Amino acid sequence: MASSGFGPNSQRPVIRGLDGDRVRLLDNAGATIDASNLSYDHAVAMDPLVIERVEVLRGPASLLYGGNATGGVVNTIDNRIPKQALTDLGGRLELRGGGAASERSASAVVEGRLAPGWSWHVDAFDRKTSDQKAPRFTPVEDGEALEPTDRVRNSAAKARGGALGLSWADDKGYVGLSFDRYDNRYGVTVEPDVTIDMNRRRTTLAGERSLGGFVDKLSFQLSDTRYQHQEIEGSGEVGTTFSSRGQALRVEARHAPQGAWQGVVGLQAESMRFEALGEEAFVPGTRTRSLALFGMEEWRSGPLSLTLGGRAERVTVRSDGDAAEVEEPRFGEAQSRSFSPGSLSVAGAWRFMPQWSLTGSLGATQRAPAYYELYADGVHVATAAYERGDPSLGLERSTHADLGVSWQSGANLFKANVFAMRFGRFIALDATGETFSEVGEDGELFSVPVYAFQGVPANLWGLELEAKHRHQWAQWRIDGTATWDWTRGENSRTGEPLPRLAPMRMNLGLAAHQGAWSLGAGVKHAWAQRRVSQGDAATPSYTLVNVWAYTLPWAAGEWQAFLKGDNLSNALAYNATAVRTVRELSPQAGRAWTLGLQARF
Repeated sequence: MASSGFGPNSQRPVIRGLDGDRVRLLDNAGATIDASNLSYDHAVAMDPLVIERVEVLRGPASLLYGGNATGGVVNTIDNRIPKQALTDLGGRLELRGGGAASERSASAVVEGRLAPGWSWHVDAFDRKTSDQKAPRFTPVEDGEALEPTDRVRNSAAKARGGALGLSWADDKGYVGLSFDRYDNRYGVTVEPDVTIDMNRRRTTLAGERSLGGFVDKLSFQLSDTRYQHQEIEGSGEVGTTFSSRGQALRVEARHAPQGAWQGVVGLQAESMRFEALGEEAFVPGTRTRSLALFGMEEWRSGPLSLTLGGRAERVTVRSDGDAAEVEEPRFGEAQSRSFSPGSLSVAGAWRFMPQWSLTGSLGATQRAPAYYELYADGVHVATAAYERGDPSLGLERSTHADLGVSWQSGANLFKANVFAMRFGRFIALDATGETFSEVGEDGELFSVPVYAFQGVPANLWGLELEAKHRHQWAQWRIDGTATWDWTRGENSRTGEPLPRLAPMRMNLGLAAHQGAWSLGAGVKHAWAQRRVSQGDAATPSYTLVNVWAYTLPWAAGEWQAFLKGDNLSNALAYNATAVRTVRELSPQAGRAWTLGLQARF
């Protein structure tokens, strides 16, 4: 796992070198519906302050949620629709302050019983940050060095949101409704006088019921999401408005065990209308519709298990083209493309000794091109390039394989995993060698390189190691952890490295627990990344040292006071998985301390 890291305010997960539309982001198993996959400076429309847990899925399980989940699925889960009948008032409160961005945040989750079988949920959060502090560095913009500084310019943010939920539940299931809102106003580091004003409104109806027959359990989710963000110039004028409205329906049926087999089948339908208006609208208005059938079966017998997953889809992506009143046509006439991707995956595990297991998976995945990969045509400020889509693109096709071995004895663990992915057609944004020039509003000529989306053969492979060890020392429980990962990818036709791959990395951690106290320290080291694609630059190695401490006893519930120290050596570190235009303006955070207090009741 890594992060695309477009400054401190907008990040998307990167899994084994794959990002963008190849990693499916979900909100309680439903589509998030935002514009974060279109551009690196577009933030994901959710906040971690109210999330209860995060799931990362790969292999057959990922096919339950999207054919475009080539890299995997990241699913955030909350309790905004209570799934069980609550009997008491409960919740949690949190206050936090400090950090490299001088964060000031507060969040609250409260839920309880309304009437027999009926439960309610309320949550709210508010977060403010200043420009992020960094070790002293020399920013580089358009190839020119700026004045040295210890702040990442235009990186302050204000975010707030909340939700209301109501559900009815008994011992066989639940049905409920929730409404949530999310507002985020944040600066864009690559444009020092531009602020993004984002908002999302989402209504969700969901339910689940145990039926007791062959169909053991039936669940559904229906959501409507309205998203908009405006890019506001320093003068206060709105430069560009991005908006999308989407509906998603998901129905899933789990059948009762049939011998050693148990599984689920389901249907998923999504529709999203996207529009971009203004001077930086490099994609026309589009409508994307998809309908999918999916299934997964699990078989277990003694030390062996087998999982099979499949998905068949129909995806239509339509472009509105240029409006009739446009003086300078760019997107052409309205057009539409339809695709029928199909994906299969199989995974198995064998516990060949009491403490040893062997795991493996094979899969073939097809992904329909995203709307921007088909129809983009314009200057994209976030990447400092003119991006050109290709309406004739076909399906992105890949095959992948994993092989792993693990040993576990109580809390002690060792894992080794090797993976490989081969793309017959990898939709890449590659330099064409052309240059686009235009006279700006200030009368000055500016030029940017032209990049085009095109299908190329590509390979990705890597190795991951993980180890855990527990030791009892006097009254202290000591836990040690270590991870190491290495990913490599290239265009197999030219040998050129794929863009923005994480370097080889190692994490070491040590935690001590005794009574009410927990203390910990960690070291993160990243080697230099010198294998970079055309137009990118190498990133040097770095080492970050972090510490933390917390305590938690309280007779009537739980109090947790925590203190975190990040990057204690104040090391200058650059994120290799970030696009170069922001990487050289926004290194990772410098030395900082964060203090927080959390109460559960």
